[in-house]
Amino acid sequence: MTDALLPAAPQPLEKEGSCYFRKGCNPLAQTGRSKLQNQRAALNQQILKAMRMRTGAENLLKAATNQKVREQVRLELSFLNSDLQMLKEELEGLNISVGVYQNTEEAFTIPLIPLGLKETKDVDFSVALKDFILEHYSEDSYLYEDEIADLMDLRQACRTPSRNEAGVDLLMSYFMQLGFVESRFFPPTRQMGILFTWYDSLTGVPVSQQNLLLEKASILFNIGALYTQIGTRCNRQTEAGLESTVDAFQRAAGVLNYLKETFTHTPSYDMSPAMLSVLVKMMLAQAQESTFEKVCLSGLQNEFFLLVKVAQEAAKVGEVYRQLHTAMNQEPVKENIPYSWASLACVKAHHYEALAHYFTATLLIDHQLKPGEDEDHQEKCLSQLYSHMPEGLTPLATLKNVHQRQLLGKSHLCRAVTLHEESMREASLCKKLRNIEVLQEVLSAARQRSQLKYTQLREDDDLLNLTDAPDIVSKTEREVEIILPQFSKVTVTDFFQKLGPLSVFSANKRWTAPRSIHFTAEEGDLGFTLRGNSPVQVHFLDPYCSAAAAGTKEGDYIVSIQDVDCKWLTLSEVMKMLKSFGQNDIEMKVVSLLDATLSMHSKCATYSVGMQKTYSMICLGIDVDGKTDKTKKISKKLSFLSWSTNKNRQKSASTLCLPSVGVARPPVKKKLPSPFSLLNTDSSLY
Repeated sequence: MTDALLPAAPQPLEKEGSCYFRKGCNPLAQTGRSKLQNQRAALNQQILKAMRMRTGAENLLKAATNQKVREQVRLELSFLNSDLQMLKEELEGLNISVGVYQNTEEAFTIPLIPLGLKETKDVDFSVALKDFILEHYSEDSYLYEDEIADLMDLRQACRTPSRNEAGVDLLMSYFMQLGFVESRFFPPTRQMGILFTWYDSLTGVPVSQQNLLLEKASILFNIGALYTQIGTRCNRQTEAGLESTVDAFQRAAGVLNYLKETFTHTPSYDMSPAMLSVLVKMMLAQAQESTFEKVCLSGLQNEFFLLVKVAQEAAKVGEVYRQLHTAMNQEPVKENIPYSWASLACVKAHHYEALAHYFTATLLIDHQLKPGEDEDHQEKCLSQLYSHMPEGLTPLATLKNVHQRQLLGKSHLCRAVTLHEESMREASLCKKLRNIEVLQEVLSAARQRSQLKYTQLREDDDLLNLTDAPDIVSKTEREVEIILPQFSKVTVTDFFQKLGPLSVFSANKRWTAPRSIHFTAEEGDLGFTLRGNSPVQVHFLDPYCSAAAAGTKEGDYIVSIQDVDCKWLTLSEVMKMLKSFGQNDIEMKVVSLLDATLSMHSKCATYSVGMQKTYSMICLGIDVDGKTDKTKKISKKLSFLSWSTNKNRQKSASTLCLPSVGVARPPVKKKLPSPFSLLNTDSSLY
């Protein structure tokens, strides 16, 4: 198990000129984390197969009229549902495999819950992007084969990010790169025909879409999941490690909250608003728990005011876990949240509430108010420890009366023992939690400590004299809060910047094909002025000049001069270049922005296994089984978790081509290697 705790070293940046991208870990490395991800991928495939078989059996049951056939199909359905339930339990086991993600130096601390990364299928961008470059931008797509390969390699690396800040930067880089890709290649009026498939991390159910919404949302989810894995990996035996743990879980909560507020209609149960709200609560609860551990790290001195602080900090942790457990048992997340997670939240709620009562009992029993001590301060602290004092008691009288302090302290010890026993009972009811040895040891040791202290003070008439201990008021010196994702810290260069400035050359604008303009500057006068800046536009055109006669129009964008790309040149640079030709002929290529855009049917295409057919599936006509029609060009697929240090050059030919212009095609310069409660067939999109 500990082999996963030694992360793979971050891969060096692959540089070639100014174009480079980061690589992920080797998924074939035999680490505990990679084994879990491989098991998750295999389970996803088994769940998909079982759900398809169940759907087929249900359709057969509806169509069959023979009674014997119907009985046999019902029997098969019962077996399939049992198989699905077993697969669900296996997936839940992966989600509660907390030991694999913990730090190697963890000694005696309750494990924290990380999120597993969402799995995906390979995506081939090459054909669709090449077609769009030819059709929309009127450029030869072979010029962009390296950029398309870089994009595909970056996506492949994001499937196995390293468990550190480099892995987070890698995912953020791809997320921001998707923003450029969406603006360049995904117009709002048409579908690109690229199918993105991601598996639900909690249920294993695959969801597919033909737009970038699912892709971007899933990458955000994985950023949050990676932060949770970083948090559980930190050494919680040091102050710096605990501070890193708190920071990581706050950032995870921030990413998941950003996902909830930004992508409100993702058709995946693990990214539904209700589920994300619960996950945000879980991350903040674990951050609060780490804050309490930081308070106790240096050792607890038997000092009155410190024990008051620790008791209220423990009560705060118990409170947030109780709220989390309540949220986990609400619809609609109750059916899809792992049972072991809800059980662990309940266990921790009881455990930390018991610790609050134990520390309160200690400060009451072990401390006596002595002459010369600050009575007012102790009285104020004790009064703030409770929402209300027990009947017949006042803070100052209790502090001065040794007998009252003993009785109230023993009442807190009794309640602490009861809560410890309840936490152990709750843990014993969950099979997954019973197998976490360190959890059982911590709970048992805490109970024995409270029981031993009470045994030393117990008297025969305690049952008659002891009253119910009041609740401890929760309070913390550090209220954890979400930290929003900082995308600005990652610098990303648009892979397809050669297409031109994004403000003009984007998918939601259309132009004419480039026109070649041959003209001369008569007596140093071009016959037009220029305006704008990258790209430059023709302005104030003389209708009788040679440029106008050759076909130039006002408002045209100059894209090249004498085969030199000008889309990124400034106005002064373009003017200087034009004047440098003097009286010689000038060849200039221009494009004109079209007023109207072509439109196509633009319904959102979504398919989720286990859902009934909707209009989006019908209008898509996609192949559910992922098979490609024989008449279509088949590109070589990578293995499900393939990884290579070399770029995967997809040399798929485009289905479009430019008209011949009598110019020899230059050679291509190759770069160096550089949900699961869907046991019913009804489902809804969030």
